[in-house]
Amino acid sequence: MRFSLATAALAMSLATTQAAAKTKLTGQIKIDGSSTVFPITEAVSEEFQKKEKDVRVTAGISGTGGGFKKFVVGEIDIVDASRPINEKEAAEAKKNNIEFIELPIAYDGLSVVVSKSNTFLKTITMAELKKIWEKDSKVKKWSDVNPAWPKEDIKLYGPGADSGTFDYFTEVVNGKAKESRTDYSASEDDNQLVVGVKNSPNALGYFGFGYYATNTKSLRAIPIVKTDKPIEPNHTTIQDGSYPLSRPLYIYVNKKAAQRPEVAAYVDFFLANAATMAEETKFVRLPETMYTTAKADFGSRKTKAVH
Repeated sequence: MRFSLATAALAMSLATTQAAAKTKLTGQIKIDGSSTVFPITEAVSEEFQKKEKDVRVTAGISGTGGGFKKFVVGEIDIVDASRPINEKEAAEAKKNNIEFIELPIAYDGLSVVVSKSNTFLKTITMAELKKIWEKDSKVKKWSDVNPAWPKEDIKLYGPGADSGTFDYFTEVVNGKAKESRTDYSASEDDNQLVVGVKNSPNALGYFGFGYYATNTKSLRAIPIVKTDKPIEPNHTTIQDGSYPLSRPLYIYVNKKAAQRPEVAAYVDFFLANAATMAEETKFVRLPETMYTTAKADFGSRKTKAVH
């Protein structure tokens, strides 16, 4: 009888261990896309992997456009995006039978910045930004924009053509997405843009608010005049939309990939912690109602309509 009881106990222990093993998450989650969204994704991924040590999360920064190119052919599970998916990308996804779930995760205020060593630029208008950045712009010196500014060459820094930040900025400032002068220092890595701008008193650049907010010792954000008064990017003006270059940030999840338990667990974890991680990385949290909707959309696997 004792042997039988011991055997039964051992069998029960083995069954419990096997059940636990079955629920243990493993595998790899592939993410790529926006360099703006990357700090949030990186922070979420680090915390998730502390909890799920056998899941490997890899995240690249090929830009929103570069990320979508991989996403719509099924190369990655999740794309970080600083703009909504466009019609061409959605059509390519449909052609490849890729269904996706769109989830907003934070707000950003695209920041126009100069070095702290720049002492003359206090505000800038949307018209002046367009004059500097429009396609075939003739602006070479600061004085070409405003005669009161120095007769010094402008050094321009901004994201590359695969960036969602580039798409957003050119559409809002120049009136058409991707229409921009090309004679500037471009990079999909916002950290390189930060370095370029902070090292020159005559530099001007633009990138996500989080990168500015973590470099306020060396950079200064320029308040933008859209109609009557200059508005600087901060948590209040970005969240209420009064800052002219405010925008939501997203992750897009491949619906088929979401069937994998490690991906489902990761996205659930992301949405549960997005507000905290957005603030920790110097971005702006969404209203709680938007996170509630995002959680419900992912819970029901609500796909984005393709237009």
